[in-house]
Amino acid sequence: MSTIMKWARLLGILSLMPAALLAQPAGSAKTWVGRAAEIEDYIRTAPITRVEDVSRGVTRPHRAYLAPGGPVGSMVWKALRPGMSNGFYESYKSEIAAYEIDKLLALDMVPPKVERRVDGELGVAVMWVDSTKSFADLGGVPKPPPQQRAAWNLQLVRAKMFQNLIGDIDPNLGNWLVDPAWNLILVDHSRALTMTPKLVHKMQSIDAALWTRIQGLTEDTLTSTAGAWIGRGEVRAILDRRKGMQAQIDKLVKANGEARVFIR
Repeated sequence: MSTIMKWARLLGILSLMPAALLAQPAGSAKTWVGRAAEIEDYIRTAPITRVEDVSRGVTRPHRAYLAPGGPVGSMVWKALRPGMSNGFYESYKSEIAAYEIDKLLALDMVPPKVERRVDGELGVAVMWVDSTKSFADLGGVPKPPPQQRAAWNLQLVRAKMFQNLIGDIDPNLGNWLVDPAWNLILVDHSRALTMTPKLVHKMQSIDAALWTRIQGLTEDTLTSTAGAWIGRGEVRAILDRRKGMQAQIDKLVKANGEARVFIR
């Protein structure tokens, strides 16, 4: 068989495989990519077999194990009523809004989150992401092997942009996770999406494609996406923080030139 025929046969096989399987490398914990709706439905409705406390986290989350045979084995459960706690405004609804905005931006860094009632109390159910370690567990931002460095650095850039946009004022290293495939995964957004104008992360580089999507956001699209979870003032605060990001980007471009600021 000629080399051309071998490649043609391989491409034919690949074309029959689900896109989600092609997109995720071995060791990836981002099993929700391409099947988010299925996982959302499961963590919303699957019977809970047992619950245990999670040792880390000031919001006192619980790990709920789900009936076997589904797309995920367990979920994080938080019943954070909107309001002040430990000196911060926290809400389980902010968690869900952050996930919906992640989907809107096609970022795929935030695992599925849905509203669920457990023992009569409303809260957020979050897909438990297996095979990950937090930056805190690793003693700081991990350093990937040389072949992963460019892709990893781009993920860090995207994460900072997203966290600035949603106003996450709690850049806790315990909330930034990495899996064996060097995917960056973001969890715990209960303190995000308030009316703060603060941009926690200083940006040095900008992912051009993500910034284009962020620029395309409107009050209407954000309201239709996250308006069930946050108020009009919080929606407008997203657009105000975008203005702050634009000002920061303009300064970077003026100082360094567009070609050195934007990753295309």
